[in-house]
Amino acid sequence: MKIHENYPLKDKNTFRIDAKAKWFAEVHSENEIKEFLCLNEFKSIVKLILGGGSNILFTGDFPGIVIKNSIPGIKIIGENENTMLVEAGAGVIWDELIHFCVGRNLGGIENLSLIPGTVGAAPIQNIGAYGQELKDVFETAEGYFIEDGGFRKFSKTECGFGYRNSIFKNELKGKFIITKIILRLSKTPVLNLEYGTVRAELEKLNLEEISVKDVSDAVCRIRKSKLPDPEEIGNAGSFFKNPEITELKFESLKKDYPDMIGYKLGNGSVKAAAGWLIEKCGWKGKRIGNTGAHAKQSLVLVNYGNAAGKEILNLANQIKESVYKKFGIDLKEEVNII
Repeated sequence: MKIHENYPLKDKNTFRIDAKAKWFAEVHSENEIKEFLCLNEFKSIVKLILGGGSNILFTGDFPGIVIKNSIPGIKIIGENENTMLVEAGAGVIWDELIHFCVGRNLGGIENLSLIPGTVGAAPIQNIGAYGQELKDVFETAEGYFIEDGGFRKFSKTECGFGYRNSIFKNELKGKFIITKIILRLSKTPVLNLEYGTVRAELEKLNLEEISVKDVSDAVCRIRKSKLPDPEEIGNAGSFFKNPEITELKFESLKKDYPDMIGYKLGNGSVKAAAGWLIEKCGWKGKRIGNTGAHAKQSLVLVNYGNAAGKEILNLANQIKESVYKKFGIDLKEEVNII
């Protein structure tokens, strides 16, 4: 393991922000993590654990050490009549895990296809899309506490999963390094086609039977048609969470905006579509300097080439202010702002 000083991070974040880390190290095994945690010279230095850099916005240089988690490996570690346990290293690209599981007809994460980032970041966000969330198939996460190097395994309950949320994003933010996760996937998949866009995409194919691969492929086509490729234009996917509001507030807003989009959660709340709210405020396709809201999906803020992180954050704040002024709804960032 080599530690670099004044390390450029532009290629380590999908926003392509030109920031630097005071120090940078990449770890490829649990032994390298334990080795690093024993280095006295970095005990009191602020640390940032980095996966694929697909859910982060640097607003300046990072004054501490960035630890790039690149632990590899995917394997089946157990099974019963109905399920298989799949273990994946935290540094595995999430979509590589999708291909591994879909290729074996294992169901439970096919709707999460093409989500950018690494496996280690998935439980932090409790990633979700098109009716599925990681918590639906999650078994355990393992890793080490940064302060004392202590090992810990977390069960699903202990992770405190919520909407794009977990214990790793709150109490343990910056305090714990995930090294691997274990998922329990179905050998007899029950497909989740509740989202109309997924169902409509599959109906185009006139299939007699639908497989997990069919669903995965459909989700990939939808995502590619709606979301910009970070390789072509800097972005971190959805910048804001879909806000939860009361059914009463939703019905009140529907009187003035009949086309307002929302999904009832069954608990007296509605998940409003943040993209719709932003678009109605006139931001879709709008560009300010080097940044803007994408022309196809207003929920995605983009870097047109030379934007500083503070420019993107300023745009995000303007969008939040306009949505609150028009609808009385607070938008919360999904992206981790550094």
